[in-house]
Amino acid sequence: MPGTLRLAGEPTPVPESAIGSRTRSWRSADVDPLRCIVEIEGAARDELAAMCEQIRSAPLPVTLRHADHFDIPGLRRIMGQCRSALDNSVGVVVLDRLPLDDMDLAEALAVFWSLGGLIGRNVAQKWDGTVLYDVTDRGLAYSYGVRGSYTSVELVFHTDNAFGVMPPWYVGLLCVHPAKEGGVSRFCSLTAVHDRLLETEPRLLARLYQPMLWDRQAEHAEGAPVVAAAPMFRWQDGRLSVRANPSLVRKGYAVAEREIDHELHAALAVFQGLTEDPAFWFELPIERGQLQYLNNIDIAHYRSEFQDPPETAHKRHLVRTWHRDAGRPLYDG
Repeated sequence: MPGTLRLAGEPTPVPESAIGSRTRSWRSADVDPLRCIVEIEGAARDELAAMCEQIRSAPLPVTLRHADHFDIPGLRRIMGQCRSALDNSVGVVVLDRLPLDDMDLAEALAVFWSLGGLIGRNVAQKWDGTVLYDVTDRGLAYSYGVRGSYTSVELVFHTDNAFGVMPPWYVGLLCVHPAKEGGVSRFCSLTAVHDRLLETEPRLLARLYQPMLWDRQAEHAEGAPVVAAAPMFRWQDGRLSVRANPSLVRKGYAVAEREIDHELHAALAVFQGLTEDPAFWFELPIERGQLQYLNNIDIAHYRSEFQDPPETAHKRHLVRTWHRDAGRPLYDG
């Protein structure tokens, strides 16, 4: 078996006190989910219609589109507000919404791609360079090399690409069709979870500041290491940065055929228990046409198991983008 990919960056020390930003260290009682919804109205709504007309009249591959191609001062202002909320507030915004009944999917994707570029640069989400990623049940069993986003199973609280060399800073979703039943989104402040661990379980928190193994989900070159080593928590540029996915850590040790140490086993259990505590998360369903963005360094997200309707044309279908302004737009940055 190939060795372990040791990700860049030395582990950082555990702080002596809970010093997470108060605006990012929130609990469910602190958040009104409806305040995360940003309306597209007035002049911005007209700009959206003009974007669609320009897209129809001047064909171009979606990934060559850019916000600079459009005269959209109102939409730029809205996206700037969204980026500020992602960085400095709750870390979740929902843009309401694209009129999908008045545009085809290609037009919607072009708008989604262009507006998302104002949140951050679009980057690859798979080793093969995929940049627009379809989140839908493909009827596959959740197993090694099969991402949970290709299934209908429950996905526990996690950050996207937690095992990656350079995880995305932001995650975007366009809802083409919601699920018939289930598929509910929840969000949790990892700064709040960190601060609670610092108060109640400092010894276990210290283990989460040390490297652990992560399953790379077969997203790498042939013959490359199948697991990566990185801590869950570290401080970077004066800010707490988090990789979170207990399931992929446990799989990492299984794939490497190594025993998970007792302290890490206990730390993951306590961490997962806190994220699942309703005091630490809120729900915000995503509806047809809405654009959802989250801060992937601060916020863990969860999806409940879902069921699709019998007709395949209306299966749950979301399109995802990743955004990161550092490194190259390649999967590994």
